[in-house]
Amino acid sequence: MAHQADEADEADGETAVLAPGRQGASTLRHGAPPLAIEVVALRKTYRGSKGAAAKEALKGVDLAVPRGSIFGLLGPNGAGKSTLINILAGLVIKSAGQARIWGCDIDVNPRRARRAIGVVPQELNLDAFFTPREVLDIQAGLYGVPKRARRVDEILAAVGLADQADAYARTLSGGMRRRLLVAKALIHEPPVVVLDEPTAGVDVELRRSLWSHMRGLNRQGVTVVLTTHYLEEAEAMCDRIAIIDQGRVVACDDTASLIGRLDEKELTLTLARPLAAVPPALAALGATLDGERRLVLRYRPSRARVGEVLEAVRAHGLAITDLATAEADLEELFLRLTGQGAAADEPALERDARSL
Repeated sequence: MAHQADEADEADGETAVLAPGRQGASTLRHGAPPLAIEVVALRKTYRGSKGAAAKEALKGVDLAVPRGSIFGLLGPNGAGKSTLINILAGLVIKSAGQARIWGCDIDVNPRRARRAIGVVPQELNLDAFFTPREVLDIQAGLYGVPKRARRVDEILAAVGLADQADAYARTLSGGMRRRLLVAKALIHEPPVVVLDEPTAGVDVELRRSLWSHMRGLNRQGVTVVLTTHYLEEAEAMCDRIAIIDQGRVVACDDTASLIGRLDEKELTLTLARPLAAVPPALAALGATLDGERRLVLRYRPSRARVGEVLEAVRAHGLAITDLATAEADLEELFLRLTGQGAAADEPALERDARSL
């Protein structure tokens, strides 16, 4: 049924694919699907050049991004994240598998799929001799947005570029150029926005401004997909996260559930008096000394409660003046799932595609 609807819209010249929403989010007229992005058994192999072996960048990736979520796609360099994004954006041709964006198959209805997604690339790929207003106007035209429906000034104001609307792009700072890329991705009002390392090299103020804007779009129904190396950023922003490593998805779950898999906590106790050595009973619990007055205990909340640990400490006559706890975070989980050795950099072909 979905394919029949797609074909009908294709035959209609594709002029009714995306309708601007009153709250700033676009929706497909035939209704919103439960999944914003659906990827099944996706594979991509780059042919080797000059006698080099072929490189399999994606090895059967399955991924489901719920509609209306802020979804994090994490992984080390060369893991395949950019290859996946470029396939969704239509810049790289997949080797096998299926991919749907907002219910549109990228092979059956590539134009509809591309109109349903806006991508903010990692590279600052802007024409230096166009103004932000001209950039957005051209971008809107490429997506077939009628002039009367183009919200150029509104989007420029939303990303903080209203005062620079008629300045040449070459005169903009790095942060302003990053904002302009965000505006380009939003000008055709896609229901799905992908941000590839959007805060790399930007200042704290711009980062906060960007995330505030993304949260606002998400509240209006836009699905946001984020790739980043700032894991604390992903942990704070995303309600669901997938970790990809060497072309495979190694974990995908709600953020809290994902971090909860580690089942580890660290308890640091500051003692009233110096301690020369850890009592054997506490050493058996995994306690270690960090200086003469700091006792560090690592335990599993599923097996022991903090009260039980503290009772064991008091039973040895140790007076406590202060304590602090630390829970496992996304960074710890990421390192355990991906290891220290990242895959080799993705082929130059992919880097060239990202600059288009």
